[in-house]
Amino acid sequence: MKFTIAAILLATATPALAQEQAVEPAAPKPAAVVADGIPPVPQELVSETRPYFEYRTAGFSDWDPESRAMYIGTRFGDVAQLHRVARPGAARTQLTFEAEPIGGVSVSPGAGDVKLISKDIGGNEFYQIYRLEDGKLTLLTDGTSRNSRGAWMPDGSMVAFSSTKRNGRDTDLYLMDPRDPSTTRMLAERQGGGWFVADFTPDGRTALVGNYISVTKMELYHLDVASGAITRITPEDASVAYSGLQYAPDGRLWVASDNGSEFKRLGVLDTATGTFDPVIEEPWDITGFDISEDGATIAYEVNAAGQSQLKLYDIASGEAREVALPPGALGGLQFAPWGELGMTLVSNRGAADAYSVDPRTLELTRWTMSEMGGLDPQANVLPELIEIESFDGEKMSGFLYAPDASRHPGPRPLLVNIHGGPEGQSTATFLGRNNYLINELGIAIFYPNVRGSTGFGKRFVSLDNGPFQREDSVKDIGAFLDRLEADPRIDKNRIGVTGGSYGGYMCYASAIAYGERLKGANCIVAISDFVTFLENTQDYRRDLRRVEYGDERDAEQRAKLKEISPLTRADEIRIPLMVATGANDPRVPASEADQIIAAVRDNGGEAWHFLAQNEGHGFAKKENADYFYWSTIMFWQRHLLGE
Repeated sequence: MKFTIAAILLATATPALAQEQAVEPAAPKPAAVVADGIPPVPQELVSETRPYFEYRTAGFSDWDPESRAMYIGTRFGDVAQLHRVARPGAARTQLTFEAEPIGGVSVSPGAGDVKLISKDIGGNEFYQIYRLEDGKLTLLTDGTSRNSRGAWMPDGSMVAFSSTKRNGRDTDLYLMDPRDPSTTRMLAERQGGGWFVADFTPDGRTALVGNYISVTKMELYHLDVASGAITRITPEDASVAYSGLQYAPDGRLWVASDNGSEFKRLGVLDTATGTFDPVIEEPWDITGFDISEDGATIAYEVNAAGQSQLKLYDIASGEAREVALPPGALGGLQFAPWGELGMTLVSNRGAADAYSVDPRTLELTRWTMSEMGGLDPQANVLPELIEIESFDGEKMSGFLYAPDASRHPGPRPLLVNIHGGPEGQSTATFLGRNNYLINELGIAIFYPNVRGSTGFGKRFVSLDNGPFQREDSVKDIGAFLDRLEADPRIDKNRIGVTGGSYGGYMCYASAIAYGERLKGANCIVAISDFVTFLENTQDYRRDLRRVEYGDERDAEQRAKLKEISPLTRADEIRIPLMVATGANDPRVPASEADQIIAAVRDNGGEAWHFLAQNEGHGFAKKENADYFYWSTIMFWQRHLLGE
């Protein structure tokens, strides 16, 4: 730590001092990065941290029905690309070679002759759908609007997608044969940004359509493919959440839903009456599932306070068997036509890798072994669940990653890292570059799940809705600080806060509310003013965000939104601030960062500003992510670890 602090100080030394000492070489800054008010990154810091920056991850994407190979997304260059793995432990053969990230693929059912991928430009999230063939991408959509792939017809002949191409705001529904994009036709013109085709009935004649209103409300419809006639399935004005949405071969519609329950249960939805018949109930949310092609087995995931459980349910017998998993989180469940179950599994001692499960034996097989920069992943710490009661008695929890006391004895500095969403959740996942802070600098990191987080029931997720309840979640941070400051492992005089997106708003708000208890704030792609955010976020998502935050067109709500916005109280930010954003962010525009940086600096405060001109809502390109994190380390070394 000492040599890196010295290098940082030298990089910002006065000319006279620089003449007397050897100048520390600076690392090259990516061309698209603007580092405003941020010192140059010392090459010595780059060398010291390099092993923690050279990890890879791999995510299961789909199966190859012909060869029984697995398709995965992983990164060997600057961004993730599509790869093929022939068998467990085999080489990762790269299939796409694009300048922008390619996260995965969707293979047509049946023969598997068509592979579809989605790609945007510079993180703008205006995704286009492409057909991948012989290493070449063929554009299937209009090239300018936002497009999201929906379900395939069961025979693989057609695929549905939603698009904003009509007016840039509403997501209409379309159908096409991806082998010939001239076949594209509109299935239904819709109003709102939450429409999608979830599945087709086994005969392919009817589409199941969802309209996402909020995290606690979704409408479901049947759409006749031939006529375009649409019929509502779910009752009017019912605030019920649905996920999964999959037809079994026998024609029954299986869904995960909180209908009649605090948590999501798995069951069958009667499409004629809208009645939900729960079949599987767990103490926590059932967050994802897939049905085997023979209709005999359902694999489902349980989110147990941020840690995943995987179970296989035999439909005929009603028996559920649990698969033994290491502590962590999973996702992407998908059965292969021959019955094998694919998925991604991640933990802080294994990054993310692709796995499969044999439904007969429950044997877990690892397909990829992602590199960890030469480091031993077993040296990474596992999370400890911290539970509290907040200011009003509401129970909540979070994950604490405490440094190894044998390496870092005594009370340790702490970072509070707040998730976005706000309908998100901090889970037991891989911490990536953050492991450098824990393992080498001895900084503890705490990931709270404040009110409004998912995974703790539909009542809890709604406790922060609207402008008049918004600051209750900020008070939750105060309650967590009370608990953590009393922990003998934590140095209560050296605590910082960070967060991204909505967590970035919480970062600003915490800096204002608890500035006397914090040493600094690093706020990423963050909302600084709820009114300007709602006015400037992309059209297709504005109404969806109004449901969560409030409606800026209503005078009373607008006044409250202004009152609670960090920009309104920027003069109360008296601790050092770092702000990071992407110039192409469609969710939280870069102007949200510009205005609070200007306000803090006008008030005489310290504000570092990191801008990536070729990124959106986060940093997907490795060179940008690396430089941002080196800047972050320097910020915390100066303000959390420095004297």
